[in-house]
Parts: sequence; C-alpha cells; structure tokens
Amino acid sequence: MSSTRNYDTREIFGHFDVYGDFTEALPYGNGHINDTFAVSCLQAGEPVRYILQRLNHEVFREPVKLMENIDRICRELHKRLLQAEVADASRRALTTVPSRSGLPYHRDKQGNIWRLYLFIEGARGYDVVETEEQAYQAARAFGGFQKLLTDLPGERLHETIPGFHDTPRRFRRFEEVVAADPRGLKNTAGPEIDFFLGYRDQVSRLIDLRDRGLIPERVTHNDTKLNNVLLDEITHEAVCVIDLDTSMPGLSLYDFGDLVRTSTTTSPEDEPDLSRVTFQPEMFKALTRGYLSEAAVFLTPDERDNLVFGGILMTYEVGLRFLTDYLEGNVYFKTRYPDHSLVRCRTQMALVKAIESCQEELEQFVREEYGRVLP
Repeated sequence: MSSTRNYDTREIFGHFDVYGDFTEALPYGNGHINDTFAVSCLQAGEPVRYILQRLNHEVFREPVKLMENIDRICRELHKRLLQAEVADASRRALTTVPSRSGLPYHRDKQGNIWRLYLFIEGARGYDVVETEEQAYQAARAFGGFQKLLTDLPGERLHETIPGFHDTPRRFRRFEEVVAADPRGLKNTAGPEIDFFLGYRDQVSRLIDLRDRGLIPERVTHNDTKLNNVLLDEITHEAVCVIDLDTSMPGLSLYDFGDLVRTSTTTSPEDEPDLSRVTFQPEMFKALTRGYLSEAAVFLTPDERDNLVFGGILMTYEVGLRFLTDYLEGNVYFKTRYPDHSLVRCRTQMALVKAIESCQEELEQFVREEYGRVLP
C-alpha cells in the first residue's frame, strides 16, 4: 500500500457533492502509487461507501488531464451500458463523483488532486491468475472496455504518459545506453544485450501497421492485469475494469499483449531459476476466448492476426526496460539487490522464447476462435 499521510479525509470528502454523514475513512487496497481510502458514511441511516484517492503527482505529472480522461471514459461507459439496458450500470463501470465545484476532482490547499468513486460492493480483485476462468473473465472485461469506447466522441484523449508503449523509442534509448555504457556493466550482460538487439526488425511492427492505417488507434487501458478487474464475489464474473490512470490513446494489441505477459506464466517477475519460467498455452487460449467474445466485432484483420505477436512484443518491451535500467544503474525500477533488474530481464526473455516456441499453434487457435465467434 502506498504510504497514507495524516490527511483530513473528513474535510476532503466534504468537498465532493455527496449527501450523507461522514463516518470514517480507512486505508484501502494494496496499490503502490496513489493514497487510497474507503470512506464510510450514512445516507438516510443506510451505510454507503466510497473510494477516495489522492493522485500521486510525482508519477502522474498532469493529474488534471488524467482526470479529464477518466471522467470522459466513465461517462461514456455509463452511457453505452444504459443504451444496452444493462440493469446494474453503476456497478459495471467506475463512477466519478464530482466535487462541489462541478469538476471531477478536488484540489486541496497543498495542491494535491483528489477524486471520489462510488464503491463497488460485492466484488474483489485478485493479484494472481489461478484459473482459466479468471483469465477468461479478465480478458472479456478488457475486450468489453475497448468495445464500449470504440467511438468515443469528442477530441482525442490526452496522452498522459507520452510514448508509454512506443517500443521503437524504447529500443533507440536502449541502443544509446549500450553504446555509452554509463556504469560499465555492458560486459556483465552480453547475452541479454545480444538477445534484445536481435529484435531490431520487429520493434516497430505494430507502429508501422498503425501508420499504414491497418491498425487503428483506440482507447486502451494500458495496465491489463487481473487485479485491475473486479470479479463478483459469488458468481466470479467480471464486473468492472478499474485503475484507469493509464487509459489513453493506444493500440488494442498493447492491452491484449500485456494480458498475455501477466497471465500465462506462474513464475514471479524476478524468478532467478529460468527453468521455472514456463508458458501456459491453456491460459492463453482462455484469454483469447474471453477477449474475442467482446472484441471480435471491432478488430481489424491485422489486429486479429497480431494478437500472439502482441504478447511477444509486450513481454519483450518490459524486458528491454529492465535491461536498460540495469545498464543505467537502476535509476527507474525499485530493486532489492544490484542485479535485480537483470534477473527480471531474463525472466521476460525466457517468456518471449516460450511463447515463440508455440507461436504457430497459438495463431491457429486465434483464427479458429475468431471464426467460431464470427462465422
């Protein structure tokens, strides 16, 4: 959990357009970035909860633009759900509660940006994918998220983290760091450097398809882990996609690819024994079934044909970032020991190789599943 200072949560809560009597605010969840509280209050004698968050403006340098994105997304999701006559729309998408000034956030006297969401009851998140059904539900939720936002009206969303998944840009930075060798670590990572340099011709594949108009820019989540989907505590069905801080313009394959990276292996990200870094094809198939159940209707042929490559590229990109940071002296990622990011890089390398070893089989499954959903 991010460190929660002694904020006057009662006073901050009072700046939002909420009826009811404040009861308490307790630290909530295990997020590492924002300060999060579950606020309890009484409305006409009935207990009601909200999620109150302080945005970490050191991570999110333009929090107002971020909140403008989120508010637009939440409003559009609710509009589409209501148009589809979904009975529990307020449970199927986050709801931003406006401040008394009418804005989707409150700025306190110290300049902190705060937001308030309705609390989604009877649902919870899971940190680790344990079953194929969980993988299916997570992928279905993110596919549905993209589908509901395919025609978001108005101007393009703010790009709150420029170049977030610009793999060619990250590759160029990697080449610069290898050439400069600022910490004299190049000789300790020779095989790893050769591996990542070996993908020079692949790093711009998705960007090139986008530039040729074959893959459209979409509204994407950009942090598609299982714990960013709430599952119903009874039915275990996906209820709501949460943590929209990185939602902005992107490619659908970024989202599906990161699902593959985070959901198809049981090994931790820093597993030193690479023999334990295995790829689970059945988890991939569950992800594909779930994602295509919602996304097949809007994907272009080139998006469909690159779903497997999306998983390879997103895994490669994260490994590339780990290796770059190791060579720079661990200036970005938090580490517990000097070689920590090098170890992390190796696990991503192993997963890339494992996915590639059955790439043809996986691509055949994608084609078959797509044909089943849209015969």
